[in-house]
Amino acid sequence: MEQVSDILKGKTGALLTITSDASVFDMVKQMVDANVGSLLVTVAGRIEGIVTERDYLRRVTLEGRTDKDTPVSEIMTSPLIVVTPQTPVEECMAIMTDRRIRHMPVVENGEVIGLVSIGDLVKFQSQQQDFKIKYLTDYITAR
Repeated sequence: MEQVSDILKGKTGALLTITSDASVFDMVKQMVDANVGSLLVTVAGRIEGIVTERDYLRRVTLEGRTDKDTPVSEIMTSPLIVVTPQTPVEECMAIMTDRRIRHMPVVENGEVIGLVSIGDLVKFQSQQQDFKIKYLTDYITAR
């Protein structure tokens, strides 16, 4: 059975973070520059939350806040909903679907070691399906 650790093997790059006291404007700029939909939020150097494009739309735009005067701490989601590297991919997908979230930190021994998105899960599942189809096709045509 495939696990979240299998998805993390194919991912590169550092975890992107922002401090909780940074402005929402800085958060948006960092997300746009990195072409990502979320950032992990640190408080005193420890990851304590996550902020996403959806948080921005719901808690800044719709509430009439200003980007430069609103700290990330006011719009971040905390506590984090997390999985471990041993979590089955199907379970991770079910959690994301049930909770209507698109990004989930992966935690091992109390530390965030990665982040998976719904896109990562779909891409991984698609690749696994392609592999199974090729395997079965090769098996059938080899007879």
